[in-house]
Amino acid sequence: MRHISILGSTGSIGTQTLDVVRTNRDILVEALAAGSNISLLLEQIKEFQPKLVCVYHADKAKELEEIVKKEQLNVEITTGMDGLLACATISSTDMVVTAFVGMIGIRPTIEAIKAGKHIALANKETLVTAGHIIMPLAKEKGVSILPVDSEHSAIFQSLQGNVGNKIHRILLTASGGPFRGKTKEELKSVQVEDALKHPNWSMGRKITIDSSTLVNKGLEVIEAKWLFDASADQIEVVVHPQSIVHSMIEYEDGAVIAQLGTPDMKLPIQYALYYPERKGPTSARLNFAKLRTLEFYEPDTEVFPALTMAYEALRTGGSMPTVYNATNEWAVASFLDRKIGYTDIVETIRKEMEAHQLIKNPSLEEILATEAEVYRRLNR
Repeated sequence: MRHISILGSTGSIGTQTLDVVRTNRDILVEALAAGSNISLLLEQIKEFQPKLVCVYHADKAKELEEIVKKEQLNVEITTGMDGLLACATISSTDMVVTAFVGMIGIRPTIEAIKAGKHIALANKETLVTAGHIIMPLAKEKGVSILPVDSEHSAIFQSLQGNVGNKIHRILLTASGGPFRGKTKEELKSVQVEDALKHPNWSMGRKITIDSSTLVNKGLEVIEAKWLFDASADQIEVVVHPQSIVHSMIEYEDGAVIAQLGTPDMKLPIQYALYYPERKGPTSARLNFAKLRTLEFYEPDTEVFPALTMAYEALRTGGSMPTVYNATNEWAVASFLDRKIGYTDIVETIRKEMEAHQLIKNPSLEEILATEAEVYRRLNR
């Protein structure tokens, strides 16, 4: 039986992970962590009975602590980064699902690896900014990094049974988001509500915006470099509006292996939790007779330059991916708060990348300091 902690249990990936647990009934949830949604977290505590819970925001943690005492629930409530680290390293857990969005996930992931926990990785920012630290550490500790993103899970699945065979390229699919086919001029009038209408996937607000700008695909390109030891030249993005082919591997002989499925995150979540075992279906099975066509296009980097900028950050390396990621986090939050326009997101990233003084091989402290410096500059 697997024993897991979920960091980000009230978000999109976290709740779908608990759906998988609920369906299969052979995983014990030892710890849960969330930001501030204590109403949903309380329901999760009652259903899954974890030993330890972290609410990142202290005022909400205190509020939840009073509730669990009143209701006589047997759970310890912690808060802040110390609470996240406790959930990531609790001795009874053998796997940590890192489902938080943002760079907040770096330290808990590192400490979980040091404690010998396998990682079901949904927090892409961890590898984007600190892949050069995390991947060697995981190898040293004998820990598996199992991708939860649908695209990276598809690549991982397409690699099975092909150890030692040379990869020619990774074909990373993208839906194109809600604005595929739009012009630069049309994007200037995009509102928050427009950008939150993804055509295929049900995701959190931040990732949905990232998908619409293609920043999310840019982050996935950088993440793929670390997960699969690939160069920027080996990773190619292909727009696939149907989101049925989740990604592909082309081998040296020209053979292409793909993973297909309905657009449902529970499949890659379940695969990571049970790897290498496959369990029952998580969603409706594909009906190929009704699919009829699968379309593929080159991404429009003229209208969506964030993807090109991600490749630039990847090739530059060092602290540049942190600048790309941190600036985007600030810009997306500002857009969702209606403080900046939609096209300002990518323009802000461009300006910060141009202004940054590169650190070639940043330590964890320098990565976090780079993030803080980006925020200080942008909040002036």
